[in-house]
Amino acid sequence: MHLEIVSPEAKLFSGEVESLTVPGASGSFQVLNNHAPIVSTLIKGQVRIQGNLKLDETNQALFTQEGANTFFDIQSGALEMRDNKVILLTD
Repeated sequence: MHLEIVSPEAKLFSGEVESLTVPGASGSFQVLNNHAPIVSTLIKGQVRIQGNLKLDETNQALFTQEGANTFFDIQSGALEMRDNKVILLTD
C-alpha cells in the first residue's frame, strides 16, 4: 500500500509500506494492504511503519529505524485509508 505522511510544513514521506500501526483516538490499530476504507483521528503516540523505507535525508532525523520497522512520534493527527492509499496528516 502507498503511504504519505504530511505535516503543515512539508511532505515527510511518500512510498510503499507493508503495514502501519497508529495511536487512534479509540485505541491503537493497524492498517494493512486492502484494508477497508477508514478515517480516524490520532492522538499523541508512536507510529510504527513496516517495510523497507527509503527516507529523504532532510526528514530522516524525524524517524527511528530498527530493522524492517520505522517509528515516528506524533502529537496528534488524522488518517485516511482508501484504495490502498494511506494519508497520515500530523503536526
